[in-house]
Amino acid sequence: MSAAHPAYLAGLDLAGRTVVVVGAGSVAQRRLPALLACGARVTVVSPAARPAIEAMADEGRLTWIRRGYTAGDLAGAWYVLAAADDRSVNAAVSAEAEQQRTFCVRADDGAAGSAVTPAAATVDGVSIGVLGAGDHRRSAAVRDGLAAALRGEGAALDPGPAPAGVALVGGGPGDPELITVRGRRLLARADVVITDRLGPTDLLGQLAADVEVIDASKIPYGRSMAQEKINELLIDRARAGAFVVRLKGGDPYLFGRGYEELQALTEAQVPVTVVPGVPSALSVPAAADIPVTHRGVTHELTIVSGHLAPDHPDSLVDWPALAAMNGTLVIMMGVAKLAAFTEALIAGGRDPQTPAAMISDGTTDRQRTVRADLAGLAAAAAEAGMAPPAITVIGPVAGLTPQG
Repeated sequence: MSAAHPAYLAGLDLAGRTVVVVGAGSVAQRRLPALLACGARVTVVSPAARPAIEAMADEGRLTWIRRGYTAGDLAGAWYVLAAADDRSVNAAVSAEAEQQRTFCVRADDGAAGSAVTPAAATVDGVSIGVLGAGDHRRSAAVRDGLAAALRGEGAALDPGPAPAGVALVGGGPGDPELITVRGRRLLARADVVITDRLGPTDLLGQLAADVEVIDASKIPYGRSMAQEKINELLIDRARAGAFVVRLKGGDPYLFGRGYEELQALTEAQVPVTVVPGVPSALSVPAAADIPVTHRGVTHELTIVSGHLAPDHPDSLVDWPALAAMNGTLVIMMGVAKLAAFTEALIAGGRDPQTPAAMISDGTTDRQRTVRADLAGLAAAAAEAGMAPPAITVIGPVAGLTPQG
């Protein structure tokens, strides 16, 4: 890109069009959610990938070619992101893109590409893009100020000096608009972000380029980062002088291991700020028009973890007691073991015809809902191909509709 001329800002319609991303590290993790949200047909070329990107491939949201880049990989691409760790690979990608007249962003050297990525945000259907002549922090600050004004929050989001230590931030159920104002402000000041796949991943693309993003994703029955390693990273980065945001899905303390992190940080004498988040156990059913409580219908609400089967020796859930209740039961993280849960409830006396529902990818553009009775929910969910992350709601409220 020529330094003598300013970049020309344009909105690209990538829906249904091929986008090739070479590399599957930090930059790709930041950019992919926005590309997927645009409806692009994304192909990632990389011999290895971060857990969050691997999960996107497993879910069928993108195609992952598990090898290094070779000439010809960009054929048919409308847009290219060169984000490999090797500068020579990015140079080769950029050269091929130039030869076939495809715009290419180089993550390692913006001036060497034919396009640059602006600091972007979307508020109520209005998209904002800011280019700050290479000053990424300035671009992000201007973008955040404009976005705040559009949300009616006043002028620029300037929270003053970043707090010391670590902020445990609940990011909400997935929709980037459902993070709290305080959480968004602290995220904008982060030097390091340690995130997982269940948080509002779209917000990663709004971070300044020099922010270190560490993927601590826990993929169901797949790769994950040990909690002890996460604690160690939080402590080490904070002791090195960085302001660290631990961005978690939902609320940090609702099956999120947030309190374990608080204990580790407190023991290490690292200052901690805790920012509650919108819990997915309540917000995801609401997004599917299912109230977890309703006057005259239920006076009980129970939220349980579904990561262990009812007969597992380590399970702390009293399934016979749950079966005897008539209120709302919300099961989190229970896709693979759903049949075991429904069978245990029915065996314990719960009516097989109790209304039930499963919602996957709640509050995002991928949200899907399956409704059935308790006896048929597992089969209906399997037939629909429901996959994590998902929330299951069992009880009379699951049979309610806005029409009455």
